[in-house]
Amino acid sequence: MTATSPMTATLIDGKAFAASLRTRIGTAVTAMKAQGITPSLTVVLVGEDPASEVYVRSKGRMTREVGMNSFEHRLPADTPQADLLALIDRLNGDPAVNGILVQLPLPSHMDEAAVINAIDPAKDVDGFHILNVGRLATGQKAMVPCTPLGCLMLLRDQLGSLAGKNALVIGRSNIVGKPMAQLLLRDSATVTMAHSRTSNLQDLCRQADIVVAAVGRPHFVQGDWIKLGAVVIDVGINRTDDGLVGDVDFDGAAKFAGAITPVPGGVGPMTIACLLANTLTATARANGLPDPEGLTP
Repeated sequence: MTATSPMTATLIDGKAFAASLRTRIGTAVTAMKAQGITPSLTVVLVGEDPASEVYVRSKGRMTREVGMNSFEHRLPADTPQADLLALIDRLNGDPAVNGILVQLPLPSHMDEAAVINAIDPAKDVDGFHILNVGRLATGQKAMVPCTPLGCLMLLRDQLGSLAGKNALVIGRSNIVGKPMAQLLLRDSATVTMAHSRTSNLQDLCRQADIVVAAVGRPHFVQGDWIKLGAVVIDVGINRTDDGLVGDVDFDGAAKFAGAITPVPGGVGPMTIACLLANTLTATARANGLPDPEGLTP
């Protein structure tokens, strides 16, 4: 088989994997409840962003479905930052609150970094606190951002060991690209970081056994850039006239990849499932229990 020979990629079903993950989380929650411990997730929403409203409702529903307590605090868009910080401080000190998530984006008058870093790192189930970022980068126990954690789970499920694989991460955001690279390094992959301004991106793609695309541009990665048999994880969710599409030209890439995530139905469903996994992990750590098996890097 030559490097230009087309093949049919295996579809990585993130929706099915996420459903299975939520089932495992529900089983673990039941076991915790038998010990008198009920994990809880508290979501704070400031303002009335329509996309955030939908996301928060979905989070609440899935949190309750796995048996966790779900709490919400909704604040007006003109809430002073000091009031939001005071709420976070109260939640930090509440032993009934295991996970705290402040829904982004925040109104323009608020400093997102200051708000995120006000959350107790042990309850920071988004994994965005500067201490969790530093712990992840230095190989310590950390809360890990949900989307990269979900990508890692899909890659492990598809490939088993990632050791020695050439992995290319396209995108350098604090939410996906940077933590994704750290997780791949932890699994002994050889990692290259790239972005929209990388000059030899096509060449790097053609050498990569793993491509994680998180650049935020529809069909930015062309199908014939993909190495034959590579695993492609498309994190992008772009709204176009043709509906939701990823950062990868799916139809083109599927002819070369060994396995690929669709958009929608690939990485997206993993994010909330991993948020629940992080909440379970935070609860276990707060109560001196071992980390739940298979839910942490």
